[in-house]
Amino acid sequence: MDVKSYQNQAEGFVKRYLLADPCLPYTSVLAGIFLCKMVYDLTDSFSSIHIKSYSSLTKMKRIEWNNRGISTVHAIFISLMALYFVFFSDLFSDQTSLQGLMVFRCSSLSNFGLGVSVGYFLADLGMIIWFYPSLGGLEYILHHSLSGVAVAYSLFSGEAQLYTYMVLISEMTTPEINLRWYLDTAGLKRSKAYLINGVAIFLVWLTARILLFIYMFYHVYLHYDQVVQMNTFGYLLVFIVPVALSVMNLMWFGKIVKGLKKTLEKRQ
Repeated sequence: MDVKSYQNQAEGFVKRYLLADPCLPYTSVLAGIFLCKMVYDLTDSFSSIHIKSYSSLTKMKRIEWNNRGISTVHAIFISLMALYFVFFSDLFSDQTSLQGLMVFRCSSLSNFGLGVSVGYFLADLGMIIWFYPSLGGLEYILHHSLSGVAVAYSLFSGEAQLYTYMVLISEMTTPEINLRWYLDTAGLKRSKAYLINGVAIFLVWLTARILLFIYMFYHVYLHYDQVVQMNTFGYLLVFIVPVALSVMNLMWFGKIVKGLKKTLEKRQ
């Protein structure tokens, strides 16, 4: 009876405070940071037991290995959330009966997804800076800073969440990039899996980081009458962040194409 009472009190606390709309943005960010720590530890434990080459890695390589485990889990989570809100949910649809402009719509679920993502960007940016430059150079700091600010603004203001999720679909490329690093670190650079992974990166990157960004800019153009009604800072973010990320995406895409060409040439 006491256990049931404590359980009911705990559930009531979670519903009234942690999941209440005013608290949800903050609790979801904290949840994102906590989940990053949990995934890091689980990746370390799993790899220690099941990956033979893991124990022979240097301390820094093991840290990067586990860090990539965090980014992979976050990428899968936020990509699924983003695909749902952009292509399947009626929340941001022009045909929906919901009141209000599309750029000002949000929900508890959309806020939760963005909050977890903000928590990830904070945790990962912290690790990149702490171990700089081992986990990434200035381009990674710039990428995470721009992404984190844009996602946080969308979360706490409720503005332009559709466009935020459109940009976050680009995280679909992260698992493939991380798998390539894992294969290389495990000494499988000449394997068939490495070649297939290179082709997959090319296709997913082209779709999620090039073509989808073009679609997003077209969508902004069609709904500019709504975008222009946003707060000035939010209005600027809708243009500055995607443009900056697009430039970086094109630069990285050029490197991907060159790398794939070299791999294919070695195979012939």
